[in-house]
Amino acid sequence: MGLLTLVEDRPTPSAVYNWRVYACAMVASFASCMIGYDSAFIGTTLALPSFVHEFGFKHIEAHHLATIKANIVSVYQAGAFFGSLFAYASAFFLGRRKSLWVFATVFMLGAGIMLISKNGDLAPILAGRVLAGIGVGGASMIVPIYISEISPPAVRGRLVGIYEMGWQLGGLVGFWINYALIETMPASRRQWQIPFAVQLIPGGLLLIGSFWLKESPRWLYSKGRREEGLRNLCWIRKLESNDIYIVEEVASLDAAIEHQTSTMGMGFFAPFKAVGKSREVQWRFLLGGLLFMWQNGSGINAINYYSPTVFKSIGITGTNTGFFTTGLFGVVKTVLTFVWLLFLIDKLGRRNLLMIGAAGGSVCMWIIGGYLLGTDGKRNGKELGPGGTAAVFFFYLWTTFYSPSWNGTPWVINSEMFDSNTRSLGQASAAANNWAWNFIISRFTPLMFLNMGPSGSGVYFFFASMMLASIVFVWFLVPETKSIPLESMDRLFEIKPVRKANKVVLEEVRLREEEFRHDAEGAGLDAAKGIDVSYEEHVTKV
Repeated sequence: MGLLTLVEDRPTPSAVYNWRVYACAMVASFASCMIGYDSAFIGTTLALPSFVHEFGFKHIEAHHLATIKANIVSVYQAGAFFGSLFAYASAFFLGRRKSLWVFATVFMLGAGIMLISKNGDLAPILAGRVLAGIGVGGASMIVPIYISEISPPAVRGRLVGIYEMGWQLGGLVGFWINYALIETMPASRRQWQIPFAVQLIPGGLLLIGSFWLKESPRWLYSKGRREEGLRNLCWIRKLESNDIYIVEEVASLDAAIEHQTSTMGMGFFAPFKAVGKSREVQWRFLLGGLLFMWQNGSGINAINYYSPTVFKSIGITGTNTGFFTTGLFGVVKTVLTFVWLLFLIDKLGRRNLLMIGAAGGSVCMWIIGGYLLGTDGKRNGKELGPGGTAAVFFFYLWTTFYSPSWNGTPWVINSEMFDSNTRSLGQASAAANNWAWNFIISRFTPLMFLNMGPSGSGVYFFFASMMLASIVFVWFLVPETKSIPLESMDRLFEIKPVRKANKVVLEEVRLREEEFRHDAEGAGLDAAKGIDVSYEEHVTKV
């Protein structure tokens, strides 16, 4: 089996892996371009000489300035937290497609408001970032669940990974834009307004593209809109409605909806009741939230939002040099995310990637922190030197371990680990947890670098310790979700020890499919043509 070999839950026509399902994932992932761009551009924009001059940063005391910068960055995460919660209601009543219209519009409004800030008045930037945060928070809940619902199981990780890829491409632009501006444009109000205005591009593309997207067949079936759901499913799969693959998938959807109806109901509050009654479901919600705690505890968002501060702590001085180094960080992340998306997520699996990435990343953070502690801040004002060069090398090595592991894998796991009863609420919870931990890190990182050891060495020790602890968490508590059908997730989380659960469930799925095909042929269903049996008879067989 090669790196691109697909592990299928059942025999799958090649037509299923078509351009439409990839195009839908790409269009929806303009939402992650918005998120990635913001996480990258805001830190370097706050360091632009034109922005510093416009808002008088040079005349503000260091601790007060750190608080101001933290507020500018973190109000966006606060808005995103609430946006991800609002998205649960939107996803339930409006569906996935129309929800994207709503949140893209809110984001565009916020991005536009930021541009009117001037003459030291930060209020429009703060207000605009709250609105933009609501927009991206809602989209961060909707997009992964939409992609997971339209994805064939064998490429679900790859397709949800496109969401992460959009995040990295947006980040790449965000990391480089201010370097380009400071190299080619004199300091002026327009210089710092340009990076704020660029946010409108991915937001506009999402708003326009969402009109082309097809609504999730799973959501349509849950609302009783069967004919529209079947049309959308056939369009996405590029198969006729009587193809055996479509018949099986529809039967699986109906079985899941029937189970949900009989066990908890289909109402807005039904998932809340299901969570309240089931320890197993509560545990899954806790796991999903903790994955984002470990992700943010690795240090990634501290680096994304405050990259000039991070590189200055290592010893890189000068605005241009710091921006260039930040840009290279963005390149490394993006290239390695492509590797993760194309070769690793659906081959090595989620568990292995998380543990390998955490182990390697932790070593790098210990070395960087040790270098800073050993120099005790005495290198300031001097050349970087061999030790500083080595610290920069290990920073990029940390990026090499982190990017194809913890960067996007928690999103993939959360998009697929919940059953049909609680999937929307579970994704809302996961997105809210991501933004809550993101807020905590972005709010306190500037103060951490001021107070935790020489040149912030204690910050690196903290991140290193968190990455070590995450290995224990994954090994004992997180099962492998690779290639598991969404309808079999309940069974996956029942099996102990978790490291063996994936193989057990895949074998059970294979045996069920063989039994179904045998029964179907016995009932007069030609497996090659998928005809001569009524829909009702097929559901009865399942």
